[in-house]
Amino acid sequence: MASKCHFTLLCFLCFFIATSVTAQNPTFACDTKSTPTLASYGFCNTSLSFADRAVDLVKRLTLQEKIGFLVNKANAVSRLGIPSYEWWSEALHGVSYVGPGTRFSTLVPGATSFPMPILTAASFNSSLFEAIGRVVSTEARAMYNVGLAGLTFWSPNINIFRDPRWGRGQETPGEDPLLASKYATGYVKGLQECGDPNRLKVAACCKHYTAYDVDNWKGVERYTFNAIVSQQDLDDTFQPPFKSCVIDGNVASVMCSYNQVNGKPTCADKDLLAGTVRGDWKLNGYIVSDCDSVDVLYNYQHYTKNPEDAAAITIKSGLDLDCGNFLGQHTLAAVQGGKLDETDVDNAITNNFIVQMRLGFFDGDPRNQQYGSLGPKDVCTTDNQELAREAARQGIVLLKNDNNLLPLSAKSLKSVAVIGPNANVTHTMIGNYEGTPCSYITPLQGIGSYVSTVYQAGCTNVGCSGNSLQLDTAKTAASQADVTVLVVGADQSIERESLDRTSLLLPGQQTTLITEVAKVSKGPVILVIMSGGPFDISFAKTSSQIPAIMWIGYPGEKGGGALADVLFGYHNPSGRLPVTWYPESFTSVPMTDMRMRSDSSNGLPGRTYRFYTGTPVYSFGDGLSYTDYKHRLIQAPKTIYMPLEEGHTCSSERCKSVDAFGNHCQNAAFQIQLRVQNSGKMSGAHTVFLFTTPPAVHNAPQKHLLGYERVYLGPGGVGDVTFKLDVCKDLSVVDETGNRKVALGAHTLHVGTLKHSLTLRV
Repeated sequence: MASKCHFTLLCFLCFFIATSVTAQNPTFACDTKSTPTLASYGFCNTSLSFADRAVDLVKRLTLQEKIGFLVNKANAVSRLGIPSYEWWSEALHGVSYVGPGTRFSTLVPGATSFPMPILTAASFNSSLFEAIGRVVSTEARAMYNVGLAGLTFWSPNINIFRDPRWGRGQETPGEDPLLASKYATGYVKGLQECGDPNRLKVAACCKHYTAYDVDNWKGVERYTFNAIVSQQDLDDTFQPPFKSCVIDGNVASVMCSYNQVNGKPTCADKDLLAGTVRGDWKLNGYIVSDCDSVDVLYNYQHYTKNPEDAAAITIKSGLDLDCGNFLGQHTLAAVQGGKLDETDVDNAITNNFIVQMRLGFFDGDPRNQQYGSLGPKDVCTTDNQELAREAARQGIVLLKNDNNLLPLSAKSLKSVAVIGPNANVTHTMIGNYEGTPCSYITPLQGIGSYVSTVYQAGCTNVGCSGNSLQLDTAKTAASQADVTVLVVGADQSIERESLDRTSLLLPGQQTTLITEVAKVSKGPVILVIMSGGPFDISFAKTSSQIPAIMWIGYPGEKGGGALADVLFGYHNPSGRLPVTWYPESFTSVPMTDMRMRSDSSNGLPGRTYRFYTGTPVYSFGDGLSYTDYKHRLIQAPKTIYMPLEEGHTCSSERCKSVDAFGNHCQNAAFQIQLRVQNSGKMSGAHTVFLFTTPPAVHNAPQKHLLGYERVYLGPGGVGDVTFKLDVCKDLSVVDETGNRKVALGAHTLHVGTLKHSLTLRV
């Protein structure tokens, strides 16, 4: 049993009870101790299954009451002792104040703000993804217990970062389907798992389903954009993270997106919702719309002739909950008009109730439940804030380090010039879908904790227009300091939800600021890019006056401290880019062209490292360390035979591929074993990537990530890494019609500079 809450917690709850419900109603659903008559209701009987309890509850509701449970602000039903509930809370990288379900107060003034997911993903540390989720859910539960948060959080965003100009790429784990899948699974498990597989700590939500990655590009808006996607690209690129989130992560919710896919709004596509998410993948939870998506498909996309049709088609397609009011306003007319059965409404709200029951919402006072002892003392703890700093350290990517300039020696430096529009920012570091952080450490503060600093903004903001450029003072500071650290990049005025970029160059006069400061700098110049999306910084990559470059994403509340830890060698950088950095010439490709694969006939160069045929500025997986690592192949098969059943077509005919299912897939597993050595003088973590280049069939990727493992080694240390692979799962490709096939012939496995040929035969 949970321990008694602190007196301050009890006092706040008394206030919360008095101000949120009438005196005759319980504060919590099924609070049988305060209202014993509720014990007679089957939905309050905790000995029954969640499904049976939900069925009992639905039977007790009028149609109008049922409709009140289809929207995010669920109505109270006082006659059954059910309080209102706000479904919409957010926790993209910490408990957020975005969404009406969560707020901060003097009792809980802030929560731990971790790096944006794009930087956390750069750690390629699956255990870190889960650890962050656990902290976020603990702080969320603590806030719920004092009436400041809900239990249903519409996070994470696991869309593929398909185009470098997308304003919301910062919210995602990057461009690779495997990495996005592992991030989704890890973060969701951290948020949800509580020791009992049938219950939930909090309920996560994987969004935005599917092929959603155009917000507002040259006037094309997400609300009316129709994503034309081939079945091959859909199943090969866009769907895998959602499939893993549901099947491997057992997520409690999936959110459908604003856009249409091949002419159908995703929230009204029965094949995508009822067919795939709930049918094929067996979602154990509810499907929710992006906010006002149902309204959008009627009023903006004009997909149906009247609002009742919009309500009917979305619910029949598998939508359970509307973030918005549309279903609350038009579902009754849809039922009364014979366009929707009341049983369809029953099915939708049953899915919602079961999730609430798994959360303990219908189990009475949360103080008497598993997490009842959590409260303000469990938010912004020292350990939680240190994890935020460690997450930023692990994600930071060192892109250039000529002549081993870094790490710096704090003892040998008299002063460091810290220059740039992001050099002393606070709010910029935490990105979007943010909450109030516990505290901040800016880059200037972090560096200043090690050495004496001289600060100049250089530009009054990241837009860095001609009027805001303060070049002379920046040049003076650089000309007098032993080292210059330039912190530039972007913020939410450059890239965000509802704002995509049109250029990959640094904003405004930032390039001028960097080059002019580098010309006069007394000491070496270190360029630090703070951003969600990539930039074309070819000028800096090739400049002898800029020997070191780092990308630090949006690093969270302790980002400045993490940056300083890496600069001064208290942490050996180990982050790797989760996205390709393209040249500015890539912007000639329409962002609205959803095709992943290259097409030379119309100049389409392909997208992401898997299909891009151009020369990137930096590649997916790039990242340097302060030490060196060597790889040696210990064990790997050269040939694998797949026995076919008698009469199989490919037994007598020459086939390029076989189906990635069937008896020939049984026991088709193998291992790749590698030995990794830290051949340098500094301890560090190292991510071992295993890529494959499959045979050139079915327009297969030119390179594809099969797996990654992170190892920590001391100087001279040696460690073994084993990849356990399944032929039909890991070496298959998606063909032109969306079916998975095992390509026969030579597959080239890559680990660093190592290459190994593996031949698949039948």
